[in-house]
Amino acid sequence: MDTQYLYSAIGLLALCVVICRTSYLVFGHHFPLPPKIRSALRYAPLAAITAIIVPDVLPWSAQAGPQFDLKCLAALLAIGVSLRTRNSLLVIVSGMIVLWLLRGLLLLF
Repeated sequence: MDTQYLYSAIGLLALCVVICRTSYLVFGHHFPLPPKIRSALRYAPLAAITAIIVPDVLPWSAQAGPQFDLKCLAALLAIGVSLRTRNSLLVIVSGMIVLWLLRGLLLLF
């Protein structure tokens, strides 16, 4: 494949991304969003993080449905720690330690 073609395609795609992402910052004051859309956009980060985490924690197979995994147990404990302490670092550390301990115990048996 021609390297000049590859680099120009990457450059044009990067330019398109920059234009799309900065267009609202540049022209946003000319086109204000309606209140309903603004209130709906508040949930976008939560929806994105859910879409990233849930398939990893609860893998899904077409024949059997959701598969219970050790990650699910660690995530449930991390949710409990989060509700109790509201400390992000403690949530990450406790979830990872529980996951590592469960994997270690599974290797023993």
